[in-house]
Amino acid sequence: MTVTVFIRYQLDPFKQNQFEAYARRWLTIIPACGGNCLGYWMPHEGTNNVAFGLISFESLAAYEAYRARIKADGEGAANFEFAAQNRFILAEERTFLRQVE
Repeated sequence: MTVTVFIRYQLDPFKQNQFEAYARRWLTIIPACGGNCLGYWMPHEGTNNVAFGLISFESLAAYEAYRARIKADGEGAANFEFAAQNRFILAEERTFLRQVE
């Protein structure tokens, strides 16, 4: 069963450019660490402080293995540190979904 992680980010609306750079880096880091990155979505019109990311995995076990790999990965660790230093993410929520078939 495929599991998709739906990530909802609450952003500092004045730091959208920093979040976009952060998200853009994940587009290559995530697949290298074993995730299927479905993409990241930025505010366009309306609400200016919410963004989304979707990543799929073969199973929850595959997700757990990915989390260990991405934290140990040099580029992944650097991207996490970039977010921590610049504080453009105010809150992050993860929901685990399965597709209705």
